[in-house]
Amino acid sequence: MSATTSARPRIRVETTSRVRGVRLDWVMLLAVAGLLAMGALLVWSATSSRELLVGDDSHAYLKKQLVNIAIGVVLALMVTATDHRWVRILAPLVYVASVVGLVLVLAMGSTINGSRSWIVIGGLSVQPAEFAKLAVVIGMALLIAERTEGSLRSREVRTLDVVGMLLIAGVPAVLILAQPDLGTMLVLTATVFGVIAVSGAPRGWLLGLAGAGVVAAVAAVQVGLLADYQLDRFLAFTDPDLDPRGAGYNTTQARIAIGNGGVLGQGLFGGSQTRSGFVPEQHNDFIFTVAGEELGLVGSALLILLLGVLLWRALSIAAHADDLFGRLAAAGIACWFGFQSFQNIGMCLGIMPVTGVPLPLVSYGGSSMFATLMAVGLLQNIHLRSAAGIGVAPSRLVRSRY
Repeated sequence: MSATTSARPRIRVETTSRVRGVRLDWVMLLAVAGLLAMGALLVWSATSSRELLVGDDSHAYLKKQLVNIAIGVVLALMVTATDHRWVRILAPLVYVASVVGLVLVLAMGSTINGSRSWIVIGGLSVQPAEFAKLAVVIGMALLIAERTEGSLRSREVRTLDVVGMLLIAGVPAVLILAQPDLGTMLVLTATVFGVIAVSGAPRGWLLGLAGAGVVAAVAAVQVGLLADYQLDRFLAFTDPDLDPRGAGYNTTQARIAIGNGGVLGQGLFGGSQTRSGFVPEQHNDFIFTVAGEELGLVGSALLILLLGVLLWRALSIAAHADDLFGRLAAAGIACWFGFQSFQNIGMCLGIMPVTGVPLPLVSYGGSSMFATLMAVGLLQNIHLRSAAGIGVAPSRLVRSRY
């Protein structure tokens, strides 16, 4: 073999699914683990003394919540490990499945607390509206990414693109309003607005959508689209003493429970309001009152800090995403988590109306847990893809000399 031939570079095939050195976002995962652990303990405390809920097994809801967490973690791992090309392929199917679920709710759903939001199959209840949040986020992100990505296409978000995003969000929104589920509708509205803002839509659209939202809210009240109990909740929000034993009861008891906690709290399983069962739906919608009463200001601040870390990492992933789909999806998830957390904690503190939304990763409930952890898995998927570099194939060619 000649010297010229031996000096010629050869092609070596390196098979690897990820670029070496790429790691999961462990800061986010630690925050998620902390929220899941605190949530399980708070659910256990909120239900252990409720004989009507748990019967003879004080650990019943703890066991159910741990099962929900386990299933959610498996779903998150599946989403994290899915190739980003398959994420885009499956996005339309996820959206269609969520719409079908919402239609089935109206056709054969069960009404709980005035809202026809659940499909009950045997002993299992599913709330499709929770999955619709994730479906709308990835549907809107996919639409804009497919329209603007590529050197031969305009990267400017035009009026037709905004209309398309609104149509994607509008179909589930109408079905959710028909249930009616006002809390989920508020979260979905904030999420949609956030995705449109991050997409680069003209400011006129953002101002127009904000104005349209105010007009729609006033019109909904004037024409009677809201149920009587929903209107009563808004009135109680402005003045809880207006109906202290009716619509204002939840807010009043929530404030009392949080006020009892002081700085250090009354101790886990030691809250007087919690043990007496004075706060309704305390293991899901009002789970923050358990933290306030039993863990005090310190424990509540820790819970809010963990939520803040989760939002920080989601926004960081959005800022560093190498493709538009990842940027919009991560930003949409951040808006979803952020507004829903604010709404849940706000109604416990009396600064937001009672609308019945769970605290992400903390409240009891399978559908919310599954959808939220799937969203966490998608954030990790986007992080891995961005850190590895877009366009790096599973098998890549590496030039080397021998």
